[in-house]
Amino acid sequence: MSIGFDTRIMARAIQLAWRGRYSTHPNPRVGCVIVRDDTVVGEGWHERAGEAHAEVHALSQAGADARGATAYVTLEPCSHFGRTPPCARALIEAGVARVVVATTDPNPAVSGRGLRLLREAGIEVVEGVLAEEAAALNPGFMKRMRTGRPYVRVKMAASLDGRTAMASGESQWITGPQARQDVQRLRAMSDAILTGVGTVLSDDPSLTVRRAELGDIGEATDPARQPLRVIADRDARTPTSAKILRGGNVRLFCASDTLATTPAQDLAALGVSLSGVTWKDNGIDLGEALDVLGELGINDLLVEAGPTLAGTFINERLLDELWLYQAPVFLGSTGRPTAHLPLDSMADKVQWQVRDRRQVGADQRLILTLA
Repeated sequence: MSIGFDTRIMARAIQLAWRGRYSTHPNPRVGCVIVRDDTVVGEGWHERAGEAHAEVHALSQAGADARGATAYVTLEPCSHFGRTPPCARALIEAGVARVVVATTDPNPAVSGRGLRLLREAGIEVVEGVLAEEAAALNPGFMKRMRTGRPYVRVKMAASLDGRTAMASGESQWITGPQARQDVQRLRAMSDAILTGVGTVLSDDPSLTVRRAELGDIGEATDPARQPLRVIADRDARTPTSAKILRGGNVRLFCASDTLATTPAQDLAALGVSLSGVTWKDNGIDLGEALDVLGELGINDLLVEAGPTLAGTFINERLLDELWLYQAPVFLGSTGRPTAHLPLDSMADKVQWQVRDRRQVGADQRLILTLA
């Protein structure tokens, strides 16, 4: 088959994989297309963690036509038994003759094993077709496998003059309904949402995914669960009545000497998981917190926090992307800033690169990375 044909079919596999963007956590999003005699005979994508992988869905659809066919997979087929059998073995047993893979598994414990199994079975293996596009399906999974830490997106909603709230703290609503819907989808793509106790005390947010507010998500699989809600709260000041505690699945990062205190134990009695981490003069040790979240299997972390915590992520260069929703309004010079940053001169300025800019309703959404 030609390189152009391989690219076209892999693009379809990537398109299929995106259907699992809200539902595969903590597993990666994967798509698979099976082609025989230049005709697509099977398609599939990983829909939910614990259920059949993309290759199994595609093989089931292809049936006997899989024998002698080519399978296009966005991520190296797994070679180990987890909650489902290994996909590399399924491809071998189905009799496929050729496998085209976009990216290898970044997990150093398993990387290359699936491809080796296929080659040892006499199957032709082609690697690297649309590798960059396929890697973009799973930046969190890729980063956690390589570094032990999740992919961090900091989300802000601000006015044109860079304010996130009035001086009084009033902030609802800076952006319009379309931008807020977009944030709901961003939450649904995240494994965890991190905020600070200051935001909990001032805004009392739920930080949940509200299915009714996602709107039409097309062929995407519905969200399988709520993201883990994480609160950075040194002294366990989070009220037991806080909305964020409703529904469970909450973790609180506090100082180690706070773990045994009455406030912390009251929260634990409500089902809140406690983690004692180091705190520095400027707040939580974010590196240590990210390590803990990585150990918990968090691939994609969304930060929805006030200017202090957001500023720390930026100042310590610990974010991968900044999602800035900017409304066409001014909130005035006394409003609260987007981030507290200790900058003294132009030489200290934080430079960004714009990766994406688009209109979302009346607002604009910028996705930026540190230059």
